[in-house]
Amino acid sequence: MAGSHHGTLQVASKVSEFEILELAIRELAIEKGIFSAEDHRRFAEWADGVGPHGGSKLVAKAWSDPGFKERLLSNGTEACKEVGIDWLQPTGVGTPSDYTFFYVLENTPQVHNVIVCTLCSCYPRPVLGMSPDWYRTPSYRRRMVRRPREVLAEFGLHLPPDVEVRVHDSNQKSRFMVMPMRPEGTEGWSEEQLAEIVTRDTMIGVALPEAGRTSDTATQKLAGWKR
Repeated sequence: MAGSHHGTLQVASKVSEFEILELAIRELAIEKGIFSAEDHRRFAEWADGVGPHGGSKLVAKAWSDPGFKERLLSNGTEACKEVGIDWLQPTGVGTPSDYTFFYVLENTPQVHNVIVCTLCSCYPRPVLGMSPDWYRTPSYRRRMVRRPREVLAEFGLHLPPDVEVRVHDSNQKSRFMVMPMRPEGTEGWSEEQLAEIVTRDTMIGVALPEAGRTSDTATQKLAGWKR
């Protein structure tokens, strides 16, 4: 991957226009009394600590429990409550963080799903935490919808030609998460063991879970790429 000629994805090195806009709106909202600085601090602490662990639990439970899998695919918002995630009150302090239409997309041998937000950075934060820097780059947002196989290959994910790639564009009303296929070699594993190999990138759709791999090593290499 280091020798790729694409060189398009990288971690943002400066404050973006969206971050400047967020700061201005936040200060105005505090000034107008919509929420307080303390409310924002408590939300920021929650957002920084949530991580992708909720999503990992959802996938591991779905792999182990066919009944739960059916409920998760039919109504992701309600099924999340079974692992302690309430999309209406995700922070526990009365501060909603996202809209409440949440859809889980099941990968199959014929179909591979991947998520993106072409507008900005919409992301299922209650289950995956804060989005990675590369997810918010214009390169990923623009190119994933146009040349998904090319971008996935840059992550090290090479799919067979007969596998259909479906790109799902998040928006104000909807959030998506990928349910990857359970890998071979995990028969008899507990939900806790399974959750360890369901990493953030597998739930975005830019990687596949593997027995024994518990971190997103592939995307760490993207930080050094040039545009």
